[in-house]
Amino acid sequence: MRVITLAGSPRFPSRSSALLAYARERLSALNIEVYHWHLHNFEPQDLLYARFDSPALQTFIEQLKTAEGIVVATPVYKASFSGALKTVLDLLPERALEGKVVLPVATGGTIAHMLAVDYALKPVLSALKAQEILHGVFADDSQILDYQHKPVLTPNLQNRLDSALETFWQALHRCDVPAPDFHRAQGIAHV
Repeated sequence: MRVITLAGSPRFPSRSSALLAYARERLSALNIEVYHWHLHNFEPQDLLYARFDSPALQTFIEQLKTAEGIVVATPVYKASFSGALKTVLDLLPERALEGKVVLPVATGGTIAHMLAVDYALKPVLSALKAQEILHGVFADDSQILDYQHKPVLTPNLQNRLDSALETFWQALHRCDVPAPDFHRAQGIAHV
């Protein structure tokens, strides 16, 4: 099983990338293969000029095709998610997240930015046809005690992130099970 993590902060290290580092560690412990992507993997000119043929973008899209899920992390700026992350998402094919489980996570200066995930990020993820967008995790800056080294989170944030990752893991396994044939389940003969 494969998952992609996408860090949407233009800074590294950052609080939102610390949440992804924590998530990668937890998912790897569950024998999930994790590919990590950061905005710095993309050439700024490729993003600025919308180069759909960018080698990094093409590699990202190929890895995304083989992944069952994606964890997207972003800082919240001015009541919305990172503009650079929006640019990457805009360059993806229309159905890039089809069949994928998505866990959004975000950080911001105050709890007042919490709704940015629901009102700004989730609609974009939905437009990319994500199969399931889970309830996100928002952390204000005070809940991330260290992001420069190994992430240190408050116990409350760690518990919320663990719970979200467990839900993500369960959703990945739900999606991994082949769906029964609709007609057979309904007792309808194929024509």
